[in-house]
Amino acid sequence: MTTGELSASVEEQGLPASLRETLAGHYYTDPEIFRAEQDSIFEAGWFCSVLSADLARPGQYETVQIGRESVIVVRGRDGGVNAHLNVCRHRGARLCTEEQGEVRRSFQCPYHAWTYALDGKLIAAPNLTAMPDIDRAEYGLHRVHVREWLGYVWLCLAEDPPSFEDTVINDVTNRLGTPDAIVGYQVADLKLGRRIEYDVKANWKQIVENFMECYHCATIHPELTEVLPEFADGLAAQYFVGHGAEFGENIQGFTVDGSEGVERLPGVNEEQDRRYYAITVRPQVFINLVPDHVVFHRMFPIAVDRTIVRCDWLYLPEVVDSGVDIERSVELFHRVNKQDFDACERCQLAMDSRSYKSGGVLVPSEHHIEEFHDWVRARVG
Repeated sequence: MTTGELSASVEEQGLPASLRETLAGHYYTDPEIFRAEQDSIFEAGWFCSVLSADLARPGQYETVQIGRESVIVVRGRDGGVNAHLNVCRHRGARLCTEEQGEVRRSFQCPYHAWTYALDGKLIAAPNLTAMPDIDRAEYGLHRVHVREWLGYVWLCLAEDPPSFEDTVINDVTNRLGTPDAIVGYQVADLKLGRRIEYDVKANWKQIVENFMECYHCATIHPELTEVLPEFADGLAAQYFVGHGAEFGENIQGFTVDGSEGVERLPGVNEEQDRRYYAITVRPQVFINLVPDHVVFHRMFPIAVDRTIVRCDWLYLPEVVDSGVDIERSVELFHRVNKQDFDACERCQLAMDSRSYKSGGVLVPSEHHIEEFHDWVRARVG
Protein backbone atom coordinates (compact mmCIF):
# COMPACT_ATOMS: atom_id res chain seq x y z
CA MET A 1 0.00 0.00 0.00
CA THR A 2 1.38 3.40 -1.00
CA THR A 3 1.49 6.42 1.33
CA GLY A 4 -1.37 8.01 -0.61
CA GLU A 5 -3.47 4.86 -0.41
CA LEU A 6 -2.70 4.56 3.29
CA SER A 7 -3.76 8.16 3.94
CA ALA A 8 -6.96 7.61 1.96
CA SER A 9 -7.66 4.46 3.95
CA VAL A 10 -7.17 6.32 7.22
CA GLU A 11 -9.47 9.14 6.10
CA GLU A 12 -12.16 6.63 5.11
CA GLN A 13 -11.98 5.20 8.63
CA GLY A 14 -12.51 8.68 10.06
CA LEU A 15 -9.35 8.39 12.17
CA PRO A 16 -6.60 10.95 12.80
CA ALA A 17 -3.46 10.24 10.77
CA SER A 18 -1.71 8.99 13.93
CA LEU A 19 -4.15 6.13 14.45
CA ARG A 20 -5.03 2.85 12.76
CA GLU A 21 -8.02 0.63 13.45
CA THR A 22 -7.70 -2.75 15.16
CA LEU A 23 -9.68 -5.90 14.63
CA ALA A 24 -13.21 -5.66 15.96
CA GLY A 25 -13.89 -7.16 19.37
CA HIS A 26 -15.74 -10.23 18.07
CA TYR A 27 -12.54 -11.46 16.40
CA TYR A 28 -11.41 -12.40 19.92
CA THR A 29 -14.65 -13.97 21.19
CA ASP A 30 -16.59 -15.46 18.28
CA PRO A 31 -16.34 -19.29 18.23
CA GLU A 32 -17.02 -19.30 14.48
CA ILE A 33 -14.03 -17.05 13.83
CA PHE A 34 -11.88 -19.26 16.06
CA ARG A 35 -13.06 -22.30 14.09
CA ALA A 36 -12.15 -20.52 10.85
CA GLU A 37 -8.69 -19.79 12.29
CA GLN A 38 -8.27 -23.43 13.21
CA ASP A 39 -9.12 -24.41 9.65
CA SER A 40 -7.28 -21.74 7.64
CA ILE A 41 -4.36 -20.81 9.92
CA PHE A 42 -3.37 -23.55 12.39
CA GLU A 43 -4.30 -26.54 10.24
CA ALA A 44 -3.13 -24.96 6.99
CA GLY A 45 0.39 -23.73 7.79
CA TRP A 46 3.49 -24.77 9.69
CA PHE A 47 3.03 -25.18 13.44
CA CYS A 48 5.91 -25.52 15.93
CA SER A 49 5.09 -28.52 18.10
CA VAL A 50 7.84 -30.27 20.06
CA LEU A 51 11.42 -29.66 21.20
CA SER A 52 13.35 -32.30 19.27
CA ALA A 53 15.48 -33.18 22.30
CA ASP A 54 12.31 -34.19 24.18
CA LEU A 55 12.10 -37.14 21.76
CA ALA A 56 15.58 -38.46 22.47
CA ARG A 57 14.92 -42.21 22.03
CA PRO A 58 12.97 -44.29 19.50
CA GLY A 59 9.43 -44.69 20.78
CA GLN A 60 9.35 -41.46 22.77
CA TYR A 61 6.30 -39.44 21.78
CA GLU A 62 4.27 -36.33 22.52
CA THR A 63 0.70 -35.56 21.56
CA VAL A 64 0.07 -32.04 20.26
CA GLN A 65 -3.22 -30.21 19.68
CA ILE A 66 -3.17 -28.33 16.36
CA GLY A 67 -6.48 -26.70 15.58
CA ARG A 68 -9.09 -29.43 15.94
CA GLU A 69 -6.59 -32.27 15.51
CA SER A 70 -4.57 -34.26 18.01
CA VAL A 71 -1.23 -35.33 16.53
CA ILE A 72 1.22 -37.99 17.73
CA VAL A 73 4.85 -36.91 17.25
CA VAL A 74 7.26 -39.81 17.77
CA ARG A 75 10.93 -40.62 17.30
CA GLY A 76 11.25 -43.47 14.79
CA ARG A 77 13.61 -46.41 14.97
CA ASP A 78 15.65 -44.84 12.15
CA GLY A 79 16.25 -41.73 14.27
CA GLY A 80 13.85 -39.54 12.29
CA VAL A 81 10.65 -37.95 13.58
CA ASN A 82 7.24 -39.16 12.44
CA ALA A 83 3.89 -37.48 12.99
CA HIS A 84 0.40 -38.96 12.60
CA LEU A 85 -3.15 -37.98 13.36
CA ASN A 86 -4.05 -39.48 16.74
CA VAL A 87 -6.96 -41.48 15.34
CA CYS A 88 -7.27 -45.23 14.85
CA ARG A 89 -8.21 -46.07 11.25
CA HIS A 90 -10.64 -48.77 12.37
CA ARG A 91 -13.38 -46.94 14.31
CA GLY A 92 -11.80 -43.59 15.09
CA ALA A 93 -10.74 -44.16 18.70
CA ARG A 94 -8.00 -41.92 20.06
CA LEU A 95 -4.79 -43.93 20.29
CA CYS A 96 -2.86 -41.90 22.87
CA THR A 97 -4.52 -39.93 25.64
CA GLU A 98 -1.33 -38.98 27.50
CA GLU A 99 0.54 -35.78 26.58
CA GLN A 100 3.82 -37.68 26.44
CA GLY A 101 5.12 -41.18 26.87
CA GLU A 102 7.23 -43.95 25.42
CA VAL A 103 6.37 -47.17 23.58
CA ARG A 104 8.72 -50.00 22.67
CA ARG A 105 7.87 -50.64 19.04
CA SER A 106 4.26 -49.75 18.29
CA PHE A 107 1.02 -47.99 19.21
CA GLN A 108 -1.97 -50.18 19.98
CA CYS A 109 -5.55 -48.94 20.00
CA PRO A 110 -7.10 -49.80 23.40
CA TYR A 111 -10.51 -50.42 21.77
CA HIS A 112 -9.97 -53.25 19.25
CA ALA A 113 -6.17 -53.65 19.40
CA TRP A 114 -5.31 -52.40 15.93
CA THR A 115 -1.56 -51.92 16.15
CA TYR A 116 0.66 -49.47 14.28
CA ALA A 117 4.44 -49.25 13.87
CA LEU A 118 6.28 -46.03 14.76
CA ASP A 119 6.15 -45.08 11.07
CA GLY A 120 2.33 -45.42 11.15
CA LYS A 121 2.01 -48.64 9.19
CA LEU A 122 -0.70 -51.08 10.29
CA ILE A 123 1.18 -54.14 11.57
CA ALA A 124 -1.43 -56.16 13.47
CA ALA A 125 -5.12 -56.47 14.29
CA PRO A 126 -7.35 -59.29 15.53
CA ASN A 127 -8.07 -61.69 12.64
CA LEU A 128 -6.05 -59.54 10.23
CA THR A 129 -4.58 -62.62 8.54
CA ALA A 130 -8.12 -63.63 7.59
CA MET A 131 -8.46 -60.36 5.66
CA PRO A 132 -5.70 -60.65 3.00
CA ASP A 133 -7.27 -57.91 0.87
CA ILE A 134 -6.38 -55.19 3.42
CA ASP A 135 -3.40 -53.07 2.38
CA ARG A 136 -1.51 -52.43 5.62
CA ALA A 137 0.10 -49.27 4.32
CA GLU A 138 -3.21 -47.93 3.01
CA TYR A 139 -4.85 -48.45 6.42
CA GLY A 140 -1.98 -47.06 8.39
CA LEU A 141 -2.23 -43.85 10.40
CA HIS A 142 -2.66 -40.63 8.47
CA ARG A 143 0.72 -38.92 8.20
CA VAL A 144 1.45 -35.28 8.98
CA HIS A 145 4.22 -33.32 7.24
CA VAL A 146 7.33 -32.87 9.42
CA ARG A 147 10.24 -30.43 9.35
CA GLU A 148 12.95 -30.01 12.01
CA TRP A 149 14.44 -26.53 12.38
CA LEU A 150 16.09 -24.63 15.24
CA GLY A 151 15.95 -27.80 17.32
CA TYR A 152 12.14 -28.01 17.15
CA VAL A 153 9.68 -30.19 15.24
CA TRP A 154 7.37 -28.19 12.95
CA LEU A 155 4.24 -29.83 11.58
CA CYS A 156 1.81 -29.07 8.79
CA LEU A 157 -1.58 -30.75 8.50
CA ALA A 158 -2.28 -29.45 5.01
CA GLU A 159 -2.27 -31.99 2.21
CA ASP A 160 -0.06 -29.65 0.20
CA PRO A 161 1.99 -27.65 2.74
CA PRO A 162 3.16 -24.11 2.00
CA SER A 163 6.86 -23.53 1.48
CA PHE A 164 8.67 -23.62 4.83
CA GLU A 165 11.22 -21.17 3.47
CA ASP A 166 8.57 -18.72 2.25
CA THR A 167 6.65 -18.73 5.53
CA VAL A 168 8.58 -19.69 8.67
CA ILE A 169 12.10 -18.77 7.59
CA ASN A 170 10.78 -15.70 5.77
CA ASP A 171 9.29 -14.36 9.03
CA VAL A 172 12.75 -14.59 10.64
CA THR A 173 14.36 -12.98 7.59
CA ASN A 174 11.86 -10.11 7.52
CA ARG A 175 12.55 -9.39 11.18
CA LEU A 176 16.36 -9.70 11.21
CA GLY A 177 17.00 -8.55 7.65
CA THR A 178 18.82 -11.76 6.67
CA PRO A 179 18.26 -15.48 7.41
CA ASP A 180 21.92 -15.71 8.47
CA ALA A 181 21.48 -13.38 11.46
CA ILE A 182 20.11 -16.20 13.61
CA VAL A 183 22.82 -18.72 12.68
CA GLY A 184 25.35 -17.63 15.29
CA TYR A 185 22.93 -18.34 18.13
CA GLN A 186 23.16 -22.08 17.27
CA VAL A 187 19.62 -22.57 18.57
CA ALA A 188 19.43 -26.23 17.48
CA ASP A 189 22.57 -27.02 19.51
CA LEU A 190 21.36 -25.44 22.76
CA LYS A 191 19.98 -27.39 25.70
CA LEU A 192 16.82 -26.86 27.70
CA GLY A 193 17.61 -25.17 30.99
CA ARG A 194 14.07 -24.44 32.14
CA ARG A 195 10.51 -24.75 30.85
CA ILE A 196 7.49 -22.95 32.26
CA GLU A 197 3.93 -23.46 31.00
CA TYR A 198 1.35 -20.69 31.25
CA ASP A 199 -2.41 -21.16 30.96
CA VAL A 200 -3.58 -17.79 29.61
CA LYS A 201 -7.27 -16.89 29.63
CA ALA A 202 -7.05 -14.87 26.44
CA ASN A 203 -7.36 -15.26 22.69
CA TRP A 204 -4.12 -16.15 20.94
CA LYS A 205 -4.13 -12.91 18.92
CA GLN A 206 -4.03 -10.86 22.12
CA ILE A 207 -0.73 -12.56 22.95
CA VAL A 208 0.75 -12.02 19.48
CA GLU A 209 -0.17 -8.34 19.48
CA ASN A 210 1.26 -7.84 22.96
CA PHE A 211 4.56 -9.44 22.01
CA MET A 212 4.91 -7.33 18.88
CA GLU A 213 4.70 -3.91 20.59
CA CYS A 214 6.39 -2.09 23.46
CA TYR A 215 4.01 0.82 23.96
CA HIS A 216 3.12 -0.97 27.22
CA CYS A 217 6.69 -1.63 28.36
CA ALA A 218 7.19 1.48 30.49
CA THR A 219 3.87 0.79 32.23
CA ILE A 220 4.11 -2.90 33.13
CA HIS A 221 7.74 -4.04 32.62
CA PRO A 222 9.99 -2.21 35.12
CA GLU A 223 12.61 -4.97 35.15
CA LEU A 224 12.76 -5.20 31.35
CA THR A 225 13.08 -1.46 30.78
CA GLU A 226 15.85 -1.34 33.38
CA VAL A 227 17.83 -3.80 31.24
CA LEU A 228 16.69 -2.35 27.89
CA PRO A 229 16.17 1.40 28.53
CA GLU A 230 15.08 2.20 24.96
CA PHE A 231 11.94 0.11 25.51
CA ALA A 232 10.72 2.77 27.94
CA ASP A 233 10.24 5.04 24.90
CA GLY A 234 7.56 2.71 23.52
CA LEU A 235 9.17 1.42 20.32
CA ALA A 236 9.61 -2.35 20.24
CA ALA A 237 12.64 -3.93 18.61
CA GLN A 238 10.23 -5.53 16.13
CA TYR A 239 9.29 -2.09 14.82
CA PHE A 240 12.65 -1.94 13.01
CA VAL A 241 14.03 -4.53 10.60
CA GLY A 242 17.36 -5.83 11.88
CA HIS A 243 17.31 -3.77 15.07
CA GLY A 244 18.31 -5.22 18.42
CA ALA A 245 17.52 -3.32 21.62
CA GLU A 246 20.75 -2.36 23.37
CA PHE A 247 21.48 -3.19 27.00
CA GLY A 248 21.70 -0.26 29.42
CA GLU A 249 25.11 1.27 30.09
CA ASN A 250 25.56 -0.38 33.50
CA ILE A 251 23.80 -3.63 32.61
CA GLN A 252 26.06 -6.69 32.54
CA GLY A 253 23.63 -9.35 31.39
CA PHE A 254 20.02 -10.18 30.45
CA THR A 255 19.05 -10.97 34.04
CA VAL A 256 16.36 -9.75 36.42
CA ASP A 257 18.83 -7.47 38.23
CA GLY A 258 21.13 -6.68 35.31
CA SER A 259 23.92 -8.76 36.78
CA GLU A 260 26.28 -10.88 34.71
CA GLY A 261 24.71 -13.78 32.85
CA VAL A 262 26.35 -17.04 31.79
CA GLU A 263 28.83 -17.95 29.07
CA ARG A 264 28.23 -16.06 25.81
CA LEU A 265 27.19 -18.10 22.79
CA PRO A 266 30.37 -18.45 20.71
CA GLY A 267 28.67 -17.64 17.38
CA VAL A 268 27.24 -14.31 18.54
CA ASN A 269 29.16 -11.52 16.81
CA GLU A 270 30.23 -8.18 18.26
CA GLU A 271 27.33 -6.35 16.62
CA GLN A 272 24.84 -8.72 18.27
CA ASP A 273 26.52 -8.66 21.68
CA ARG A 274 24.70 -6.74 24.43
CA ARG A 275 21.54 -6.66 22.32
CA TYR A 276 18.11 -8.26 22.45
CA TYR A 277 16.24 -9.40 19.32
CA ALA A 278 12.56 -10.43 19.30
CA ILE A 279 11.01 -12.38 16.42
CA THR A 280 7.39 -13.34 15.78
CA VAL A 281 6.96 -16.42 13.59
CA ARG A 282 3.31 -16.58 12.64
CA PRO A 283 1.06 -17.92 13.90
CA GLN A 284 2.36 -19.13 17.26
CA VAL A 285 6.09 -18.76 17.93
CA PHE A 286 8.13 -16.03 19.61
CA ILE A 287 11.93 -16.22 19.56
CA ASN A 288 14.00 -14.03 21.89
CA LEU A 289 17.74 -13.82 21.23
CA VAL A 290 20.27 -12.51 23.78
CA PRO A 291 24.04 -13.07 23.89
CA ASP A 292 24.07 -16.00 26.31
CA HIS A 293 20.72 -17.76 25.82
CA VAL A 294 17.54 -18.02 23.77
CA VAL A 295 13.96 -17.84 25.07
CA PHE A 296 11.56 -19.76 22.82
CA HIS A 297 7.76 -19.47 23.18
CA ARG A 298 5.26 -21.88 21.62
CA MET A 299 1.54 -21.01 21.77
CA PHE A 300 -1.19 -23.64 21.64
CA PRO A 301 -4.63 -22.04 21.10
CA ILE A 302 -7.11 -24.26 22.96
CA ALA A 303 -10.28 -22.17 22.80
CA VAL A 304 -11.37 -18.74 21.63
CA ASP A 305 -10.49 -17.39 25.10
CA ARG A 306 -7.75 -19.79 26.26
CA THR A 307 -4.17 -20.28 25.10
CA ILE A 308 -1.43 -22.52 26.52
CA VAL A 309 2.06 -20.99 26.21
CA ARG A 310 5.16 -23.15 26.71
CA CYS A 311 8.30 -21.12 27.25
CA ASP A 312 11.76 -22.73 26.96
CA TRP A 313 15.01 -21.17 28.21
CA LEU A 314 17.87 -22.59 26.10
CA TYR A 315 21.59 -22.43 26.98
CA LEU A 316 24.87 -23.96 25.89
CA PRO A 317 24.89 -27.66 26.92
CA GLU A 318 27.96 -27.16 29.11
CA VAL A 319 26.20 -24.37 30.97
CA VAL A 320 23.19 -26.56 31.77
CA ASP A 321 25.33 -29.60 32.58
CA SER A 322 27.55 -27.61 34.95
CA GLY A 323 24.61 -26.77 37.19
CA VAL A 324 25.47 -23.07 37.13
CA ASP A 325 22.74 -20.79 38.51
CA ILE A 326 20.46 -19.60 35.68
CA GLU A 327 17.67 -18.34 37.94
CA ARG A 328 18.32 -14.64 37.38
CA SER A 329 18.03 -14.95 33.58
CA VAL A 330 14.96 -17.19 33.84
CA GLU A 331 13.32 -14.84 36.35
CA LEU A 332 13.58 -11.81 34.06
CA PHE A 333 11.49 -13.23 31.23
CA HIS A 334 9.26 -15.16 33.62
CA ARG A 335 8.23 -11.84 35.15
CA VAL A 336 7.79 -10.32 31.68
CA ASN A 337 5.58 -13.27 30.70
CA LYS A 338 3.37 -12.95 33.78
CA GLN A 339 3.05 -9.20 33.30
CA ASP A 340 2.17 -9.64 29.62
CA PHE A 341 -0.33 -12.44 30.13
CA ASP A 342 -2.10 -10.53 32.89
CA ALA A 343 -2.49 -7.62 30.45
CA CYS A 344 -3.82 -9.95 27.74
CA GLU A 345 -6.39 -11.41 30.13
CA ARG A 346 -7.42 -7.89 31.16
CA CYS A 347 -8.08 -7.03 27.49
CA GLN A 348 -9.92 -10.29 26.82
CA LEU A 349 -12.50 -9.42 29.47
CA ALA A 350 -13.62 -6.40 27.42
CA MET A 351 -13.74 -7.87 23.93
CA ASP A 352 -17.51 -8.45 24.08
CA SER A 353 -18.22 -4.99 25.44
CA ARG A 354 -20.33 -2.67 23.27
CA SER A 355 -17.49 -0.17 23.81
CA TYR A 356 -15.17 -2.40 21.76
CA LYS A 357 -17.69 -3.59 19.18
CA SER A 358 -15.82 -1.81 16.37
CA GLY A 359 -12.42 -2.40 17.93
CA GLY A 360 -9.84 0.06 19.20
CA VAL A 361 -6.92 1.95 17.73
CA LEU A 362 -3.19 1.56 17.17
CA VAL A 363 -0.84 4.46 17.94
CA PRO A 364 2.23 5.07 15.71
CA SER A 365 4.54 2.72 17.65
CA GLU A 366 1.96 -0.04 17.11
CA HIS A 367 1.23 0.53 13.41
CA HIS A 368 3.18 -2.58 12.40
CA ILE A 369 0.50 -4.69 14.15
CA GLU A 370 -1.87 -3.63 11.35
CA GLU A 371 0.02 -5.98 9.01
CA PHE A 372 -0.69 -8.89 11.39
CA HIS A 373 -4.39 -7.95 11.45
CA ASP A 374 -4.42 -7.87 7.64
CA TRP A 375 -2.76 -11.30 7.63
CA VAL A 376 -5.53 -12.68 9.87
CA ARG A 377 -8.32 -11.05 7.83
CA ALA A 378 -6.90 -12.45 4.60
CA ARG A 379 -7.27 -15.95 6.01
CA VAL A 380 -10.56 -15.81 7.90
CA GLY A 381 -12.39 -12.92 6.27
